Amino acid sequence: MGIITVLWEKWTEFKRDFYKITVAAMISPLMYLIIFGMGIQTTSHGEPYLHFLIPGIVAMATMTGSFSAIAQNMSVQRLYEKALDQVMVSPTPLWQFILGQILGGSLRGMYAAGVILLLTQPIRTDLVFNAESFLIMFLNGTVFSTIALVLSFLAKSYTDAPRYTSYIIMPMSFLCNTFFSTDQMPSGFRQVISILPLSQASGMIRSISNGEPAGWFGYAVLLTYLAVFSALSVMFIYKKKNL
Repeated sequence: MGIITVLWEKWTEFKRDFYKITVAAMISPLMYLIIFGMGIQTTSHGEPYLHFLIPGIVAMATMTGSFSAIAQNMSVQRLYEKALDQVMVSPTPLWQFILGQILGGSLRGMYAAGVILLLTQPIRTDLVFNAESFLIMFLNGTVFSTIALVLSFLAKSYTDAPRYTSYIIMPMSFLCNTFFSTDQMPSGFRQVISILPLSQASGMIRSISNGEPAGWFGYAVLLTYLAVFSALSVMFIYKKKNL
């Protein structure tokens, strides 16, 4: 019931801010598509650049949508509304609260990715987005929801959430296999960037869209991030409960 309650809260928030959420999910990716995809006429790996760009934008949308759905709201609820304190004294198991937040954030990321897929429908491509693509989008969303949860527990004020976006989300948006391949990056730096979750999600979705297998390594990386940050979320919330 705790999971359903959290998801219902996210659904209520989504319905209330539907237009704001939708517009926010559209603007940045649409600008990237116009500027990079249509303004820069080039190829990547022998294919039209849009074939490379669209899967990366979709993966990025799941990241930003999931992260933004959790980070600032949780920071405000914890620091100012004291909603987290109310959850701790309620009979709701805390693991259910965390799982509900992760699922709710990931679904928001899936919605953002769906908006991008709809926007790119008029573009004539042979890209394939199947059930496995959506599984990867969902998994990527859960990873960034857990990252957002951990950072919201570390936040000292509501202004920290935008800082986290600038320090973490923005660099990953541009470096992690979204707008250009990581193959040409300097050795060492390339290996670090390649094991970040967005790099793997972008590469996997791009492989599937081109009719190739996603491979097991990307799943291993995403599941590792999910396990680590989920454990940190549980540790932080139970530590606070026992203070």
